Order: sequence, then structure tokens, then C-alpha cells
Amino acid sequence: MNLKEAFRFQNRIQGLMNEAQNILSRDQNVTETKSTYLRSKVMEGAEDAVLTDIPATDYADRITAMVEFLVWLLGEKEKLAKAIHHAKAQQEIDLDAETSLNSARQNVAAILKRMADIRSREQVLANAGYGYRFNNDGDQVTYKCDVRKVVTINFDRNTVRNALAVLNRKADEVSAAIDRCIVNSEVEYETPFDVNDSFSVVFDAFCSERAK
Repeated sequence: MNLKEAFRFQNRIQGLMNEAQNILSRDQNVTETKSTYLRSKVMEGAEDAVLTDIPATDYADRITAMVEFLVWLLGEKEKLAKAIHHAKAQQEIDLDAETSLNSARQNVAAILKRMADIRSREQVLANAGYGYRFNNDGDQVTYKCDVRKVVTINFDRNTVRNALAVLNRKADEVSAAIDRCIVNSEVEYETPFDVNDSFSVVFDAFCSERAK
């Protein structure tokens, strides 16, 4: 498999682990509760009744196997992580570093593009301002007036545009290099199940193999 496929399988393993952890994290699944109604103590001849709580999951009768399944998945995750690390080390670029850097480039480029798109503008806001004056009686009163707002940029637009062009060109080059590495890489890992298999299918297969 290549790195793209390995990343997908890595996510699938984590998804299965999350499901198993969710099952094991619920007390209803890892304990059995029996309630005995002591009717014989209050009514002569009556029989006690025992009720068992219904488990929250269909896997409640295979909890020990679920624990082993989770540990096995963790082992597969570790094996795949090592294989991915080895595959990355063979590439022409440092994939993790360049991916992080490219994200930073794109964030900066987004800010510069927004700045480059700003246009000078003028706007008159009716009765948005106020002032003070004295009326005929000598009292200070307020009055309203229109406000003219003029917005102009306070930076060199050409500098911003040139920086943006450089960043976009670099980001595109690095993205292409990352894509080449991901597609052309070779990850030495044999998948123990199909990435599209459901949780129950993978777990049942694990239990069947375990029973051999």
C-alpha cells in the first residue's frame, strides 16, 4: 500500500478502537447485575424472583474477547505507525514538516489575499455624528450631523501582492511534491482485514482466529 492507503487504514483502526473502547467503558457491558426480589420474606408461600439486567450491547457475553481485540488493534496501530514512519523517511522531503509548513503558508496567503482585495471607499452616514452648541437661552445642547468616512489602505499593495504570489507558488510546488510522495510511496504493512469491513465483521473474524 502507499501512504494514502496507509493513512486511511490507520484511521479505520482508530475507528474500531474507539468502538471497542466505548463498549468497554460502559459499566452495563462489563458487569452483570442480578436483582432478587425477596417476596418470601413478606408473604408466606411466595417465591423469590431473580431478574438480570439486559446488557447494553450484544457483545456483553464476549467482553474478555473484546479486551483482547482492543489490545490487538493497538498492536496493529503500532505496527502500521512504524511502517508509515519508515516509508516517510524514504521520501524526497520531510512530509510532516512540509505539510505543517504548507498549512502555515496557506494561512498567511489567505490573510495577504484579503488585504490585497481591500479597496479604498468613501461613505456618508446620515446623522451618525453629534456635537455640542449653545442655544438662544445659553444652554448647551447636542445636535446631530452626517459623518463622511473615508477608508484607505495603509500598506503597499504591490508588496502584498508579490508576497502572495510567491507564497501561492511555493505552496503549490510543495503540495505537488507531497502528493507525489504519498502516491508513490511503499508502506510495508499487510492489512489483517479489509478497510471497509464493519466492526462486527472484524471482531467476529478475530474471535474465530482466536478460537483456533
